[in-house]
Amino acid sequence: MTTSPNPTISEKQSNIIPFLPTGNFYFSYGIQAFKKRRFDSAVKWLKKAIELSPDEPLYPCQLSVVYTEVGSYHAANQVLSEVVANFGEEYVDCYYLMANNYAHLGLLSDAKKYAEKYMDREEDGDFQEAASQLLEMLNSLEEDEAEDDYAFEDEDELIIYQETAFYHLEYEEWDKAIPVLHEMMQLFPEFRLAKHQYAFALFKSGSEEKAIELEKKWLDTDNSDIHSHVNLATFYLLNEEGNLASHHIEPLRNVFPMHEQQKLAIAETLTRAGYYEEAVERFRGLKNKIVIGRRGYYKWFSIASYQTGKPSRALQLWEKGCKQFPHLSEEGGPWNHQ
Repeated sequence: MTTSPNPTISEKQSNIIPFLPTGNFYFSYGIQAFKKRRFDSAVKWLKKAIELSPDEPLYPCQLSVVYTEVGSYHAANQVLSEVVANFGEEYVDCYYLMANNYAHLGLLSDAKKYAEKYMDREEDGDFQEAASQLLEMLNSLEEDEAEDDYAFEDEDELIIYQETAFYHLEYEEWDKAIPVLHEMMQLFPEFRLAKHQYAFALFKSGSEEKAIELEKKWLDTDNSDIHSHVNLATFYLLNEEGNLASHHIEPLRNVFPMHEQQKLAIAETLTRAGYYEEAVERFRGLKNKIVIGRRGYYKWFSIASYQTGKPSRALQLWEKGCKQFPHLSEEGGPWNHQ
């Protein structure tokens, strides 16, 4: 009686069915990573899913949600725009997601446009209530801004305080600026910029810990306050605490506010942090003549220009700044700032 020989290794291998991962396999891993807040892994797996299943719109939509969660609002909207372009406008949820991202970026008119687009195309969608609430908030913000502009238009006393504080801040007369700003905070509590200017003057006058604590307290109340992030990033950079500064710089890189003062503040902060290319783009986007004529505009735009290989423009800006603010010449020039 003969017995069959045992199968060889090669014969065993020939019976093994190879595992070929699908887009859905990677997508499930991406979702798991997202739920565990491992966002880098989530992005990696979702990109793999998109690569294997380019005809599945769900995967890039989920990728956009991850980008939104980490504050990469521009990247999220780029992905969503590609979904609409590639798969058609029936993917109306993309419009709400884009509206939400634009709202985070401070681009309120774009946010309103896409929220309304979603509402027009989807009568009973998953985001109907959220889109309605977003539109209410955007309309309320528009009304508040209009009321604020009207309220401050005829406030002669406020204007006098503003101009006085501005003069002392521009000429770095911190001890003179502090009492003026403190009084402004008492008389005009709704004029929020005063408290941030007050904290900045405190820091520069030597009360560093108090200034940081004030801004941290205000940020706890409103985590999206641009000026709190600007001041804390600046304070930590001046104290050479780069790790702490980065927590406030990263949110600013993803915010594109409507107000010129906030635009200038972010441009200056990005220059301080060494994001020179981004800073130059921010400076170039400024239109308001009052903001463009400030000392900080000339100084930091000049430094950013010099660091991006534009020495002629840097020198031109520095010289123009020195004519308007002679004490700026005491700082040497943009090449003395790294």
